[in-house]
Amino acid sequence: MNVGLGLPIGDPPALLSWARLADAGPFTALGLLDRLVYANPEPLVTLAAIAGATSRIRLQTEVLLGPLRESALLAKQAATLDLMSGGRFTLGIGVGGRRDDHLAAGTDIRTRGRRLDEQLATMRRVWSGAPYGEDVGPIGPAPAREGGPEILIGAFAPAALERVARWGHGYLCASPPWTAAPLLRDVERSWTTAGRTGRPRIVAQVNVALGPDETVRDAREALGSYYAFLGDTRHVTGNLLTTPQRILDAVAAFTDLGADEVMLYCWSGDPGQVGRLADLIA
Repeated sequence: MNVGLGLPIGDPPALLSWARLADAGPFTALGLLDRLVYANPEPLVTLAAIAGATSRIRLQTEVLLGPLRESALLAKQAATLDLMSGGRFTLGIGVGGRRDDHLAAGTDIRTRGRRLDEQLATMRRVWSGAPYGEDVGPIGPAPAREGGPEILIGAFAPAALERVARWGHGYLCASPPWTAAPLLRDVERSWTTAGRTGRPRIVAQVNVALGPDETVRDAREALGSYYAFLGDTRHVTGNLLTTPQRILDAVAAFTDLGADEVMLYCWSGDPGQVGRLADLIA
């Protein structure tokens, strides 16, 4: 099983140190979430900086909120990051469900799914090297990976899960392993129905905090703050994995479900977690 590391968002300048430590360890990827109306670092800018501080580890958004962005510029940014990182970039992308993000971006939350489909079609065309449109030539640079970066679709709703087969290379699953099985089966079923060959790549995400009580407390507070829009956050903070055995059990459970990679998402800024988690999975 490949295991990646989700980066905390509370101290953006510290992420370069986190990235260097992870690059030297057993982790396969670094992930970074996306919001607009929040104090998180913008993920494409941050991952570009991290690309220059690392040499091996893959970089991915989890997930980038596509409908908040202009399509042609997003295609150019993603291609540039893929090229500058030597093909290490994975575009995890989704629609975003927070009303304030869409209000700030001036986008209509009611049409976010349709907009994302249009964006994915646009990005595919841009990355192919074809002209952008009538009287508009190609938009470069060409990405390192032919056809564009790997695309993972993050979704929960049935209609959104079908988007994996239409546009993606795989699925980014943010549900815990005990509720993920139906989502993964729906993705695989729509993949087959769409006539796709092989199987979708499955990347799972679990929230973790491994360390002293202060680390766990910080992680729970950060999770509660991030998901405060839900009102009651107990079900989110209650799913935080805080012991070595629970983390290993989650990785094993996702392995049994057919996942290709599990991202251990850290919410506390304690950098000692990189070494602890590395020792755990080594």
